[in-house]
Amino acid sequence: MLAMADAPDISPPKMATKVITLGCRLNAYESDVIAQNTRDVGDQNAVVINTCAVTNDAVAESRRQVRKAKRDNPDARIIVTGCAAQINPTMFADMTEVDQVLGNHEKMSPLSFGPDAPTERIRVNDIMSVRETAPQFIGSDNALPLKSQNRSRAFLQIQNGCDHRCTFCIIPYGRGNSRSVPAGEIVGSVKSLVRQGYNEVVLTGVDLSSWGGDLPGTPPLGDLVRRILKLAPELPRLRLSSIDPAEVDDVLFHLLTTDTRMSPYLHLSLQAGDDMILKRMKRRHSRADAVELCQRLRTARPDFTFGADIIAGFPTETDAMFENSLSVVSEIGIPWLHVFPYSAREGTPAAKIPPVDGNIVKARAKQLRDAGAFEKAAHLQTRIGDEDEALFEESGLGRLPDFSMVQVDNPALDIKKMAGSLARVRITGATDTQLIGTLV
Repeated sequence: MLAMADAPDISPPKMATKVITLGCRLNAYESDVIAQNTRDVGDQNAVVINTCAVTNDAVAESRRQVRKAKRDNPDARIIVTGCAAQINPTMFADMTEVDQVLGNHEKMSPLSFGPDAPTERIRVNDIMSVRETAPQFIGSDNALPLKSQNRSRAFLQIQNGCDHRCTFCIIPYGRGNSRSVPAGEIVGSVKSLVRQGYNEVVLTGVDLSSWGGDLPGTPPLGDLVRRILKLAPELPRLRLSSIDPAEVDDVLFHLLTTDTRMSPYLHLSLQAGDDMILKRMKRRHSRADAVELCQRLRTARPDFTFGADIIAGFPTETDAMFENSLSVVSEIGIPWLHVFPYSAREGTPAAKIPPVDGNIVKARAKQLRDAGAFEKAAHLQTRIGDEDEALFEESGLGRLPDFSMVQVDNPALDIKKMAGSLARVRITGATDTQLIGTLV
């Protein structure tokens, strides 16, 4: 007979916490922190749904994911968090599937998970009272890449929240006011990521260009970028995520146009190309501001390319106003265009403005997408014959500094094994969506 100490373990296996992410890249990053925190405090049989609130449709999808999570995991605790939960916690707490609702601040704490975590049904703080970015976002030990990171690049949050109140946007009420991570801690995280072998770091945040506004001396974003490049000289490539056209300071402009480690690419939070619509959105830039910035960048560094977000069919948008947005795509030359048909978000001023007919919104969104596709195809044709450095992703495709994707035709190589590595590529052809090349 076996002694008690030698008895086989017949207890059911532990169930790891599952995290379901909706919405933006920042949510994906934070889901990684949640997953890491739940592992640190001990696995539990739970599903965390990290919700999005950017549109009414996003909220509805968040609720559908809650119901689906319970159907698929009937014995698991269902924990709801994210922007939709922050803005309307009661709506989720009233769902029979939900065991607990956590706010955006609470979800980042390891103390919110595990067997000793508080069990109140709603744990949602006043997000406007939060004054600092949670340190676990950026500490060297916690900068480790998880699911949203791949082996080629790492996303690093340097800022959270937003001080602006665009009339179409609910996100400040889910994220709070702008809060910056101190530069020294960011540099430490970048160095940690480089030591792990990452060849590209992408700086991200809710309103990236507002970084530093709440720090002593209110340093501009350019100061942070300069410090990263100086103190992490072994970092091959630094990229910025979405940025406001009104907030590219002189130091940042200089670095973007002179330092080859800065990717010659910016994704602009443009939203519209008509001044009246921009004013009604309460944006801080004009059409001319955006066009001038892009022209200056491309004049100083001809290989510069741009992405942009544009909303189709914002309330009161006339045909003439839409034509201004449509024409700005070709005037700037935007190969990487993200088009969003306007969707009213309850609780925003724009939701009270008479809307554009839904069929017109859809038609305008298609025209914008077609214009973006034309610019992409045209841009890719200009790259044929070039040599450039590609950062290979797990898909087997390489990403060039200007954001173009290249499919490398080297049959003897297992390209997927190159994920995370940099290699010179000669561009030999192009489709409408990506380049074709060979390793040099």
